[in-house]
Amino acid sequence: MELNGVRVSRETQERLQHFAQLFQKWAKTINLVAPSTIDDLWRRHIADSAQIFQLHPAPDHWVDLGSGGGFPGVITAILLAEKGAGHVDLVESNQKKAAFLRVCLRECAARGAVHAIRIEEAPSAIQNCDVISARALAELEMLLDYAAPWLDRNENLRLFLHKGRDYERELQKARGRWEFDLVKHQSVVERDSVILELSRLRRLI
Repeated sequence: MELNGVRVSRETQERLQHFAQLFQKWAKTINLVAPSTIDDLWRRHIADSAQIFQLHPAPDHWVDLGSGGGFPGVITAILLAEKGAGHVDLVESNQKKAAFLRVCLRECAARGAVHAIRIEEAPSAIQNCDVISARALAELEMLLDYAAPWLDRNENLRLFLHKGRDYERELQKARGRWEFDLVKHQSVVERDSVILELSRLRRLI
């Protein structure tokens, strides 16, 4: 099986397929994503989420903020399982969604753990990380504020953030308070979307 042109093992394919089955089942009773996108689950959500790990396929310690329906956190955790190393801490305050995420990680033998807490509380529960991801969560400036406590512990922290067509405005606003190196990756799934890769972050004010 190929995912965004990258071949994955049969075992990973089976894990992703099982995740899709779990998602379809739970989505009948829990609002995991916009209902209009469920029929396009593989492209709009699974393949879209996989892009982040494909940009940084390292067995690192990830923190996924606002994991919701498992995107991209569960997908990253499944892809890490193929490497046999690395870990994802998924942060999701909604108890029902957190329960869904725990089932997915367990049944898909993915490399991760779920923290049913508010994002502001996460740095106390998760001491260190190498990479932070988030998808459709908040504006860039707020995401950088969320990341700040981990940045204080790891100056090499890297962020991978899904953003839509308004990302330039968010970048301009964030640069009023932050300095960072930026790589803009065009989404291979959504024409109007990008993945912002931020590193060498430094707070200005």
